[in-house]
Amino acid sequence: MLPLVPPRKIPDATCGVWERSLVEACFSHTNSIGIPVDTLGHAYLESPSQVGGNSLVYVYAIRRTSSANEFCKRLVAVEIAALVRRDAGWMALLERVLMAMATEVGLQQSIAIPETWGHRHLLGLEHLSADEITLILDCADRLQAATEHGRHKLDLLRGKTVANLFFENSTRTRNSFSLAAKRLGADTVEFSSSGSSVSKGETLIDTAKTIEAMMVDAVVVRHSSPGTPHLLARSLDCSVINAGDGPHEHPTQGLLDILTIRQNRGSLRGLTVALVGDIAHSRTARSNIWGLLKLGAHVIVCGPATLVSKNWEELGVEVAYDLDKILPRCDVLNLLRIQFERQAIRPFPSVHEYTLLYAMNQERLRRSKPEIMIMAPGPINRGVELTPEVADGPHSVILDQVTNGIAIRMATLWLLLGRSQAPLSSLC
Repeated sequence: MLPLVPPRKIPDATCGVWERSLVEACFSHTNSIGIPVDTLGHAYLESPSQVGGNSLVYVYAIRRTSSANEFCKRLVAVEIAALVRRDAGWMALLERVLMAMATEVGLQQSIAIPETWGHRHLLGLEHLSADEITLILDCADRLQAATEHGRHKLDLLRGKTVANLFFENSTRTRNSFSLAAKRLGADTVEFSSSGSSVSKGETLIDTAKTIEAMMVDAVVVRHSSPGTPHLLARSLDCSVINAGDGPHEHPTQGLLDILTIRQNRGSLRGLTVALVGDIAHSRTARSNIWGLLKLGAHVIVCGPATLVSKNWEELGVEVAYDLDKILPRCDVLNLLRIQFERQAIRPFPSVHEYTLLYAMNQERLRRSKPEIMIMAPGPINRGVELTPEVADGPHSVILDQVTNGIAIRMATLWLLLGRSQAPLSSLC
């Protein structure tokens, strides 16, 4: 805790300005942790006559903390207000700030980044160990609980900036990364290739370096070309996170799928997980395969022969072409979208035929295990990969996947950027 400065006389003419600055300081430094706006400032301004002469001493004290860190300024602001007001409301507010700080210090200790984590980028799951994948999942669970599924924000990455560089369309991933960064206290920069200097001939690396020069700490990139995040990781000094590179990998999607399974089943070891659909063009399938196999699951890839090569067996997965035959064995079905935009020719005669052979419907659901989980990375095509009653039914965890995406991306950002962050316990 920073000590208050000794009493000092401040000219009365400045009283109004200084008192208002106190209110503004209390508001700006406490509202970010979820204290209601009405609690701050308004009551103080409505009754200025009740403020004693010593208020100027405390106002001056907060001015003296202007060079201190945000936690100290926040705490000092509320403490000053409590002393000035000398009432239960402000004292209760001070207690809440102290409790919030203690919670964040405890959280940071519980998600301490182990020395064995040596990664500066997250480019895929292929080269992560089972222990490293488990670390991300555990961290995601703790952050999800600490934020109460987004109801509260944390200051773990205050002062950091995350840039989203998306060269392909995205709804879930882009918004999820943005929310994840903000819930950890980081700032975000949103980039879209349309309307940018890319359309004027600027190269990918020059664009990324320009964004990095704005003091960005991490770049989240999605691009249609496989290997793009790896290229940027070699060219930039900041952290690079792969948000999908063509049909190669989508590591955070694989992680959120695995987290959803783990939350529902406790462990992946011994489970049979089927990835059904367009395996050939699916970055989600590849990331799922790497992660699921390392955590002990049995993986089946299933779909038309034109989209599921026998060569997938070299990765240690089972290849199947008949969904009805494998259904009774499956604990989890992950239904992948047919990616027509990545296909040069139509891989099957018609969408109707694909639906008859591979869509999950009520009839197939009745022939599955009673506790089967239905997943889909989205966007889902109702009536193609699955019927509406299955998508919205009790076996579906599709929206849980979306929710878990934020937790996984919070964990990813923390593990990549948190080591350079000052420990919360040292801030005051």
